[in-house]
Amino acid sequence: MSRKPLLIIFITVFIDLLGFAIVLPLLPRYGRHFEATKPVLGLLMASFSAMQFLFAPLWGRLSDRIGRRPVLIVGLAGSTIFYTLFALVTQYGNAGPILGLSPLIWLFITRSGAGIAGATIPTAQAYIADSTDEKSRGKGMAIIGAAFGIGFTFGPLLGAWFVSNDAGGVPSPAPGYVAAALSALATLAAIVLLPESLKSDAASRPARKWFDAGAFSKAMSRPHVGLLLATIFLTTFAFAQFETTLSLLTKELNVGDKSNFYVFAYIGLILTLAQGLLVRRLLPKLGEFRMALIGTFLMMIGLGLIGVAATSGGMSLLWYVLPVCVVGFSCTTPSLNSLLSLNTRDDQQGEVLGVGQSVSSLARILGPIAGLSLLEYGRSLPYWMATGLMAVGLVMVFGLRSAGTRSGEQQAS
Repeated sequence: MSRKPLLIIFITVFIDLLGFAIVLPLLPRYGRHFEATKPVLGLLMASFSAMQFLFAPLWGRLSDRIGRRPVLIVGLAGSTIFYTLFALVTQYGNAGPILGLSPLIWLFITRSGAGIAGATIPTAQAYIADSTDEKSRGKGMAIIGAAFGIGFTFGPLLGAWFVSNDAGGVPSPAPGYVAAALSALATLAAIVLLPESLKSDAASRPARKWFDAGAFSKAMSRPHVGLLLATIFLTTFAFAQFETTLSLLTKELNVGDKSNFYVFAYIGLILTLAQGLLVRRLLPKLGEFRMALIGTFLMMIGLGLIGVAATSGGMSLLWYVLPVCVVGFSCTTPSLNSLLSLNTRDDQQGEVLGVGQSVSSLARILGPIAGLSLLEYGRSLPYWMATGLMAVGLVMVFGLRSAGTRSGEQQAS
């Protein structure tokens, strides 16, 4: 395995994710500035995940035919265009409609376009699969996780340099331009440095459907798998409510844009440390079921404490309770995905894990809509709802007690 292509793909994905992590904490605040109601804001936040859900399989199929490199370059160039458009909207939107469309409509266009362009992460994973053997595949895939963790830590820190700390200030276009510049840099790096990874005979592989309803119903009918998929949906849905409403919660707690970036950098750092140090060491010792149980319990407690912080209006309390929820999610997600894999036959891994990814994507589409709609009726309501969902999730995880012990039986069947 050559390390150079993996290093290049890490650099390009990392730089692009820096831009994504700069825009994400600002988007709910900018949407509210342009008079989006909270339910409409939920649709705005969900538009990115919806486009990824639709276009990730299409980009993947196209990359199987024409190669990974051109698809990745087009995706990075698209991010550059739509982050630039986002900056222009925030710069000129206060003056009124732009080309006959309201600034809010333009935000939908920029976010949907960014979702289409950013749906190439599975193509980057395919690039890694092309460039590694089976023995080193896991380590190669960890590169994407590392790029996410580091990007979500340093992106907000970078964005904080370009905004004021005025909680009620006019949106600054500077973060959008910075995100666009980073994506342009990643595009240039891919054009100059990234070699093609697709083998010449790969284009003859059978095409994949973007969503296979038959695969979904088949997966749901397998022992434990249906319950696992439901649990993955529920936990992701609850966390999506939290992450998309947090920026507005901190705004109501009089946190300015600069300090809000620090909150998101704090979350990114916790995610990175929890996944890289805590979960990686504890999961082999505790096993998937116990780790999932601990994770869902921590998420339930953490989301409840965030609801308390929202009710009491205490930002200082929020700093203390955020790690509980974030560490819980870091424990839950890999454990449930590992259980899903353990309870799937070798010849069905791709199909069932693909269904699991689709379920997670649907949760990230619906979670923001629900969370931001609930926020319309009270700033703590999304977190109480998420706490209740995680209580149900905890019961569902208890139902998976024997799931981790069935892998040997099923692999032999």
